Amino acid sequence: MKKTTVLIFTSIMLAFTSHHATIDWGFFGHRKINRMAVFTLPEALLPLYKKYITYLEEHSVDPDKRRYATKHEAVRHYIDLDQWGSFPFDQLPKDFTQAIAYHSAMYVIDQNQDTSVIQALQSSTTKTMKLVLHKDTIAMTTTKAFHYYYKKYVMPVYYEDEWVMNTDTFNQFFQTQLKDVKLIVKDTLSGHGILPYYLPTALDKLTKAFANRDLIKILRLSAEIGHYIGDAHVPLHTSKNYNGQLTDQVGIHAFWESRLPELFANQEYDFFVGKADYIEDTNAFFWDIVLKSHSYLEDVLKIEKQLSQTFPSDQQWCYDERLGQTIRIQCESYARAYHEAMQGMVEDRMSSAIHATGSIWYTAWINSGQPDITALLAGNEVLDIKEEDIKENPNVKSRDHEH
Repeated sequence: MKKTTVLIFTSIMLAFTSHHATIDWGFFGHRKINRMAVFTLPEALLPLYKKYITYLEEHSVDPDKRRYATKHEAVRHYIDLDQWGSFPFDQLPKDFTQAIAYHSAMYVIDQNQDTSVIQALQSSTTKTMKLVLHKDTIAMTTTKAFHYYYKKYVMPVYYEDEWVMNTDTFNQFFQTQLKDVKLIVKDTLSGHGILPYYLPTALDKLTKAFANRDLIKILRLSAEIGHYIGDAHVPLHTSKNYNGQLTDQVGIHAFWESRLPELFANQEYDFFVGKADYIEDTNAFFWDIVLKSHSYLEDVLKIEKQLSQTFPSDQQWCYDERLGQTIRIQCESYARAYHEAMQGMVEDRMSSAIHATGSIWYTAWINSGQPDITALLAGNEVLDIKEEDIKENPNVKSRDHEH
């Protein structure tokens, strides 16, 4: 889908209709979330994070800056839950491997370049699987074994441009007799977003950085996981209708997550959210965040739609000078009306993101064995992190069209 610009500003740059192109929560919002999360930390961690609080603020937007440096970054920022039915989204396993296995297709390409699909059909009990090719059953297996095949052979090539399976290994595993063919698995899940699936990976990286007492990685990964956690708290990051393009509300994405916080957060929000908690079940924690965000989606859209139909039309849009350009933006009075009609929703999600970010930093430290960070506080070094130090694996899943 082509990127179409809309004249709505964030605090630093123009936003686009794609929520992959917007600066999520605005530069202001992400920086505020990371900054305030520092003050949720216990005494064992507070000195380190407070010393580098400016770094954590400034680098909170690094994942957005990478969106075009690598084509695979964008899917980490959202998940289209409504692609998979309705709450509680039973079609969407919460385990990443199982989700990939459930939402992928196996293609068999013969020597004539003819392509067929192996259908993986689950039984009504979900304990057995039937693999069907050309309407012929080629294998019966258990669902557990099918998932194990994906874990052992498919997930290791997740970052490759093409998932080519070894046919001999496939035959041995499933007792099949495929010959003289190329077997390819195509992912139909990741293009709809992997945010709650990626967060455990980001947490694991941070945990290892603590265990290794790697200051640069601790700070970089802390800043970045704060960004993804912030994204998970935005209702529009959980929907195909990410920018109101399906309901004639184009521009609502930046309106909700950038314009409103920039206008009202500093003066009206209470960001003292209490002390960070240790999170026992982090996977459930991440999924609870996105599911709660999604529960707000209907109101985000409905309230703005109703307001746009009743608020004086000539008072909805104003013009402002930003970065030397005249841009069209929601008037403050219209923003105020929308903000008040949502009864604290934006503040709630932003405050929750602050507490969640601090809690995940704390959890990573606990899970790493609670290493003494005293040595990391020595000196007054200025961090000069070069580009090669911050590059992620470029082979992270992308989608065919932009949100």
